[in-house]
Amino acid sequence: MQSPLFAYAEQQTQERYSVQNPQLLRVALEGHDDVLARKGAMVAYQGLIEFDAEYQSQGSQRARAQTGEGLDLMRCHGQGTVYFANLAQYIHVVDVDQDGLTVDSSYVLAMDSSLTHQVIAVDSQYGISGSGKYQLNISGRGKVALMTSGQPLMLQVTPDRYVNADADAVVAWSNGLRVQMQAQTHSSGVWRRRGNTGEGWELSFMGQGYALVQPSEMLPPQNAVIGRGAGAQFGVGQQGARGQNQGNVWS
Repeated sequence: MQSPLFAYAEQQTQERYSVQNPQLLRVALEGHDDVLARKGAMVAYQGLIEFDAEYQSQGSQRARAQTGEGLDLMRCHGQGTVYFANLAQYIHVVDVDQDGLTVDSSYVLAMDSSLTHQVIAVDSQYGISGSGKYQLNISGRGKVALMTSGQPLMLQVTPDRYVNADADAVVAWSNGLRVQMQAQTHSSGVWRRRGNTGEGWELSFMGQGYALVQPSEMLPPQNAVIGRGAGAQFGVGQQGARGQNQGNVWS
C-alpha cells in the first residue's frame, strides 16, 4: 500500500514527552512516574498501559464546585507509549521548575504526576464580587503539556515593561509575576465592554517573567454547555473571565 499518509508515521525519540506533530503529543511510560492527562484525551497507545480516574480530594471538589476551575484527570501508568490530543489544538511542552506556573485549566492536556496544583484567585482592581478570575497554580518539578487555539505568543515581562492582555486570550504565566484583573472603565460601568470597541477585561502583568497568549478569545469547545447558548463557549460565558467570581486560595 502506498499513500502520502505514510509521511505522518510515528517519530521515534528517547524523550519522555515529544510533540509528534503540532497537535499530537507522545508520552513514554516506563513503569514509574505516572502521567496525569485530561480525561478522554488518549487517542492511541502501545504497550501495557492502564487508565484510572484520578482521585479528587474534598478540597479540590469544593473549589471546583464554587469556582468552576479544576481538572478532570485520568492517571496513566504502565510501560509503553501513549498519544494524547484534544480537538486538534496546538500542543506545547513546558518545564515547570521552582518558580511554578499559573494556567487556565481549560488549556492543560497532560502533566507529570509529581506536580501539584491548586485553585487561586486573581483579584480585580475594583474588589467587586464576580469581577475576579480563577486559575490553577502548578508547582513542583516536571513537565506539563499545554494547548492553544492557534500558534501562541510568549511575551516577556520586565520591571520596566509590563504587559496587558485580554483575559480570555491568556493561557498561562510564570508565578513570579504580579497580576491584576482590570478594565478600562469606571466601576459603575464595569460589566459593559469598553465602549463599542468589543474590548473588556484585561490581565495586567508586572515584575519579571513571561505570559503566554493565544490568538483566540474563545475557550476550548469542550467547555461549551449544551442548552446554555453560545455564550458558554466564549469568554463571556460560564467559564470565561466575566463568569468568574473572586475568592481565596483552595487546597
